[in-house]
Amino acid sequence: MAGLIRIIIHWTAGGADVSAVDREHYHWIVPQEGSAEPGRWRVEANISLKPGAYAAHTLNCNTGAIGVALCGMRDAVERPFSPGPSPITTPQVIRAMKLVSGLCRRYKIPVTRRTVLTHAEVQPTLGIAQKGKWDIRWLPGMTIAGDALRVGDHLRAMVEAAK
Repeated sequence: MAGLIRIIIHWTAGGADVSAVDREHYHWIVPQEGSAEPGRWRVEANISLKPGAYAAHTLNCNTGAIGVALCGMRDAVERPFSPGPSPITTPQVIRAMKLVSGLCRRYKIPVTRRTVLTHAEVQPTLGIAQKGKWDIRWLPGMTIAGDALRVGDHLRAMVEAAK
């Protein structure tokens, strides 16, 4: 592992604000009010994993991976779809994709399906099982959860546009 090679985008499955658990698991968290807050671990902690000293955001896919999360989607249900009481918001998604764009520039990570992806894309794209994770397959304005790759493509287009 030469360094940081990818960014994985999540939702927290929590409330609108950053929690202590969120800070442990993600490098950057975007609460619903739109700021970007750092997690406990620097992104460099995920270059070479040391037990208990890195952001463990994606099962078997943390080495070299930056974890960015949007607060929200507590009690969300995939089928029949319900975003729960704290759905992610359009301004929050925009802010998060600007953050991801800046991280891509800073760490020289190209924007591709294998290098900037949602947690829902990890299994179909990288072949790493994720125990039914469906974040992020829904965005504000959608009526049901969509195809992981199409949603990811939309987010990657936002990241590219923010450059």
